[in-house]
Amino acid sequence: MNRKSTAVKRAFVSPFYRGAILAMFLSGLGTSIATPQVVLFLVRDLGASLPLAALFYLTGLSAPVAGFLVGRQSDRTGRRMGLFKFCVTAGFLGWAGMAVSTQVWQPFVINAFVMAFAAASASQLFAALHDAQVKDQDPTNDTVTAIVRMALTAGWVIGPVLGAWIAAATSLRIAFWVTAATFLAQVLPLIGHADFPNTVAGERPVAPRLSLSALLPLLTFTLLFVLIYVGEPIKYGFLPIHMDENLGMSPAMRGTVIGIQPLVELLLMPFAVPLARRIGALPAMAFAAALAVCANICFGFWPSATGMFVGQILMGGVWGIVFVLGILVAQRRLPIAVATASAIFLNSPPLGSALGGVTGGLGVAVLGLPAVYVLPAAFAAASALGLVALARRDRMVL
Repeated sequence: MNRKSTAVKRAFVSPFYRGAILAMFLSGLGTSIATPQVVLFLVRDLGASLPLAALFYLTGLSAPVAGFLVGRQSDRTGRRMGLFKFCVTAGFLGWAGMAVSTQVWQPFVINAFVMAFAAASASQLFAALHDAQVKDQDPTNDTVTAIVRMALTAGWVIGPVLGAWIAAATSLRIAFWVTAATFLAQVLPLIGHADFPNTVAGERPVAPRLSLSALLPLLTFTLLFVLIYVGEPIKYGFLPIHMDENLGMSPAMRGTVIGIQPLVELLLMPFAVPLARRIGALPAMAFAAALAVCANICFGFWPSATGMFVGQILMGGVWGIVFVLGILVAQRRLPIAVATASAIFLNSPPLGSALGGVTGGLGVAVLGLPAVYVLPAAFAAASALGLVALARRDRMVL
């Protein structure tokens, strides 16, 4: 039996791994049902202006802070599963609060102070997964982690379509209630699973002091990841407009272009760990950043539907590699506090979204469409160079 088939068997035979897979699928499903609908809800149901609704995403900047606090508490106590349930409950309460909101300010407050903790649920589960794998010491552990991460993406493939259908058939508020239910349902497949006290001495974990020098390798890597992520809000904000106004593509064709990325991403995820084993994790991440450069060049300088498809396929390759290897690399860059490492990395996309939103807004005003895509290409190129430099200093193999 080869390594991959062994990992698949372990992932679905083990009750804990199987539960983690289902929980991550529900997380991706629920989040992607509601997230694309939030701006529409603010505008249509609560009467917000478009500029005000766009500011909603800035409230996500509290997520990295909340994630760090949860991660440090997790490393101090070792109670990954208890904190996972706390964060999942915060997600339930947050989306339920969204569903009953009647004033524009309410979703802003909920997202900043409640949903920020919900975003840390995945990092706690990946920290618990790491603890379980320390106990197992199996050579297929990284592939098992990749399978769990794939489940999250699988939820994102299905969720947007399901969310649009629910909203059209019922209402946006019902879609939020469905998301609230899926958040709470993440607990069900993990009922009865306790923490794995494998990285601690005795019964209680020892929380290490984290100096800036200890955090610097992780923070550097996370910053390079954020530089790649900058292109996502620019792409989703302006690519549909470019395809409509400049390329004259039909709505169906535009939807197909946007939808192809997660499918490609899911198909390529199984190859990320083998690639990292062959060339190293950091060089593989650098290769992904180079793909992001090429993708943004396609968006900016290939004036046809073909160019849009090629760009999105390349971006599927980017995230198929980055989303699998990123969490593994992050945990290895702060091995004394894996929950903190997981939280910092997994809660960093809002930083990329904020930077991308500002960059895209200023860039499109100065450069116009589609030339604005030279900016995310430049950010991704800087990330690729930085990852190559890290790889030369720290050869990380899986």
